[in-house]
Amino acid sequence: MLAVIQKEINTFFASAVGYLVIGIFLILNGLFLWVFKGQFNILDSGFADLSPFFQIAPWILLFLIPAITMRSISEEKKQGTLELLLNKPIKHWQLIIGKYLGSFFLIIIALIPSILYIITIYQLGSPSGNLDVGSTLGSYIALLLLSATYTAIGTFSSAITNNQIVAFLISLFLCFLFYFGFSGLADYQLLGTIDYIIEQIGVQLHYERISQGIVDSRDILYFISLIFLFTFLTILAIKKRTIITLLKLGGIAIITVIILNITGNSIYKRFDLTQDHRFTLSEATVQLLKELEIPVTIDVLLEGNFPSEFRKLQGETKQLLEEFNSMNPKIQYIFTNPIEEEEFRKETLTELQRLGLTPMEVSVQESGKTEIETVVPWAIMNYQNRSVKVALVKNTMGATTEERVQNSIQQLEYVFADALKKLIQPKKKKIAVLRGNGQLPDVRVADFIKTLQEYYFLGAFTLDSVAANPEKTLQELQKFDMVINAKPTEAFSEKEKYVLDQFIMNGGKSLWLLESVGMEIDSLFTPTAKGSTVAFMQDLRLGDALFSYGVRINPVLVNDLYSAPIMLASGQGNDTQFTPYPWFYASLTKSNSNHPIVKNIESVKFEFSNQIDTLQNDVKKTILLTSSDQSKLEGVPKEVRLDIIKQKPDIASYKKGNHALAVLLEGTFTSAYENRVKPFKTDSMRDTSLTTKMVVIADGDVIKNGVRKGQPVALGYDPYMNLQYGNKEFLLNTINYLLDDSGLVEVRGKEIQVAFLDIKKVVDNKVFWQVINMIVPLILLGIFGFLFLFFRRRKYTV
Repeated sequence: MLAVIQKEINTFFASAVGYLVIGIFLILNGLFLWVFKGQFNILDSGFADLSPFFQIAPWILLFLIPAITMRSISEEKKQGTLELLLNKPIKHWQLIIGKYLGSFFLIIIALIPSILYIITIYQLGSPSGNLDVGSTLGSYIALLLLSATYTAIGTFSSAITNNQIVAFLISLFLCFLFYFGFSGLADYQLLGTIDYIIEQIGVQLHYERISQGIVDSRDILYFISLIFLFTFLTILAIKKRTIITLLKLGGIAIITVIILNITGNSIYKRFDLTQDHRFTLSEATVQLLKELEIPVTIDVLLEGNFPSEFRKLQGETKQLLEEFNSMNPKIQYIFTNPIEEEEFRKETLTELQRLGLTPMEVSVQESGKTEIETVVPWAIMNYQNRSVKVALVKNTMGATTEERVQNSIQQLEYVFADALKKLIQPKKKKIAVLRGNGQLPDVRVADFIKTLQEYYFLGAFTLDSVAANPEKTLQELQKFDMVINAKPTEAFSEKEKYVLDQFIMNGGKSLWLLESVGMEIDSLFTPTAKGSTVAFMQDLRLGDALFSYGVRINPVLVNDLYSAPIMLASGQGNDTQFTPYPWFYASLTKSNSNHPIVKNIESVKFEFSNQIDTLQNDVKKTILLTSSDQSKLEGVPKEVRLDIIKQKPDIASYKKGNHALAVLLEGTFTSAYENRVKPFKTDSMRDTSLTTKMVVIADGDVIKNGVRKGQPVALGYDPYMNLQYGNKEFLLNTINYLLDDSGLVEVRGKEIQVAFLDIKKVVDNKVFWQVINMIVPLILLGIFGFLFLFFRRRKYTV
């Protein structure tokens, strides 16, 4: 058999045709990957990975491999040497395996120069060496398996004819059918659930799964069984058997392959080779998928010709949903382009806007050319008669293209798992929104309350009944799992405090949005204020309770250079103009913490925020949000004047570093009434809490939405600047973290690294690397050919 392998390799490289075939293969790869503009150009893509090579390889190999295998057996038949070989002391299967392996080794030789592509990306990465080796290894495994399958098909095609051209065409047709044909047929969605089975028959699904960096035993078994099937059919083709016998044996082989794959689909193992384990779903997501018993369909509106960043997002979305489908086949998805029909484009965009599926006009610069594209980065998850919108792009203010892609991909698993949870899990937890102490009115918290109602049961809860029947009030409050205390302005009585304290001691969660300074932006615009008012200390009588829990809200104002602008109107009537001015009392927070509550969220806007100190006790404290490094504290009482917008700030005074504005506390708390006289008696009195959590935010305006024409505006949205701050996302993450027993919020903490190219290196050395990747593979092929011919002549020269 070894002699047959050597004969195949020697015969191939003994003629100029062999070098021509491999040379064309290398030239095509070089042109598509490094020179030609388009979706396969690695340098223009901006990403440090070889995925374009592995996307285009099936097409190029579709022609290369049939060209290599077409003569392996058909030429032997034509020249009459096959009979001579069969009369040698070699078995039929040894001859075919030898022919097969000989051709396969030729393919491997053709692929070896692609290692240069890895070296190029390794050097151009940002930073150098920023390459996912595990994912690349998985892609090469997929490429070798695909090549081995094509080779088996090509060998079979060569065995059933004595004409090389016919063998080439048959091989080309069969390879195309198995790779693109079945997947293309499944894309038409004509047969419902059978479409997925048809797709499973094709090679493309299995190749793409492994090329992502996921080695799945089902895919490995598929490729091995397909190679076995065509190799077995090739052996049958050269044996002199009756047609009936051949059909019987071929049928048995096909049935065996089907049984093996069905068995393999029920018992399988997956290995995630990626460096960041991006395809290893979090436990919370896995549990959600296991609960799913009724089919869920996902319409992803991210299809079409996109700039490179959105092609990357599209690919990552497909890969994630494939993982969902692998975990539970009841998850079905389809990618569509809602604005594909040009004649209905305008009407479609209007309808998408109405449904809240806001399209994006993106400006992407590639190779010095700026392109404007309309993208609809949304998905719709459908379950029974309900649906949920899923935003695929995370827009971060001031973010670069790289940061936007990174943040969007980072959140994919979370946004899909969160949408799935909304659909399949009934509401269980109850939240009490406190009333009776001057908290924000309903219209000012309406947007956030509406959002929370998608996840939890909510109810207004007043503490007024404490005076008459405090124990009953406590019992009623303990029916809830959490309380939200949103910007109270009236002091709490001792009985009210004790009710809240005992709620916490019995394991209740709490979100405190409190202010120790009384100051409202609206007070600057009253007729009597004339642009000036006084900020004063506000005592809610909660200081001792918070102190015992481990924090203190100080009666100071945070003045921050990194802040949101204030919009002021000038002119009258139709001539009114709104102009933004710097307003240093509106801190914009940005957290570098990896905590899932604040990871990758947009800046949160505060208004006249205070500072939080953390105190020493056994409770775990995590600072979630801070002011910027260029901020300072101002004591009260303090006159706040609107005309400070015209004054130049004293930069030297903003050197006090950042200040804590939001803190998470977790653990066992001590009652504020330990070793004190209790305001009232209760049977459930505790001085030490059950394990629980709370978040304290030193500003009540974080939860306050705007109001226009009597209707609430989306929380965190600035209609004048057309900016969306991260207030809603931050608060929703906070409450989900406090109440989410499934740990779904932890999915937000999952690290996914997207490798980017160093644009400066690419621009400075683009021509150099294009020449290297075009010329060096051909030089290596020439050196190999020279050495091969040199040693061959030396061997046969007497």
